[in-house]
Amino acid sequence: MIVKSAEFICSNTQISKLPPPVKPEYAFIGRSNVGKSSLINMLTGKKGLAKTSQTPGKTQLINHFLINENWYLVDLPGYGYARISKSKKEDWNKFIRTYLDKRESLQCVMVLIDSRLEPQKIDLEFCNWLGEKGLPFVLVFTKADKQSSIKTDQNVARFKKALLATFDEVPGIFITSAELQAGRDEVLGFINEINQNFVVPEFSPEFYK
Repeated sequence: MIVKSAEFICSNTQISKLPPPVKPEYAFIGRSNVGKSSLINMLTGKKGLAKTSQTPGKTQLINHFLINENWYLVDLPGYGYARISKSKKEDWNKFIRTYLDKRESLQCVMVLIDSRLEPQKIDLEFCNWLGEKGLPFVLVFTKADKQSSIKTDQNVARFKKALLATFDEVPGIFITSAELQAGRDEVLGFINEINQNFVVPEFSPEFYK
């Protein structure tokens, strides 16, 4: 897939104010500081499209970006950052999970995992929640340039093994590096393939007014 255009459409905290679900959507989510903004900018080829920050947990809204006027890349708030109040964290969790569970046009959740780390409990719990809800997801390992490919492969293997404790099979896996542009063609190709079979879902137009 060649990305010809990528534009910011909206940010919000209310599901009813999202764009009507008439185009396929791919939600990008991961632990805070996993490199999500850098990955989004790399995939779209637009530096600064998603705001990168030195402060983990900066993304606090659902951000919609329209790609090629054809599909939405959705930047979701990161999870697992401790320096926010418990009540706010619960609000975020409820908000994110409602979006993931109810959004009619969501095609796949792209779960970002830091390739430098051994399996993290919070990542595994989130994957298990997606599995319980029957939501399709893939694993996108980030920051692969920060270490040797052997170390990356070892951590990916550990994560797969941890997932197989609760899953019959492991979802699709992508190894990426925003710095080296690694994994870009593979991720975009995966999205393009799903887009070919997208059918506009039934939804209530009144809900999105």
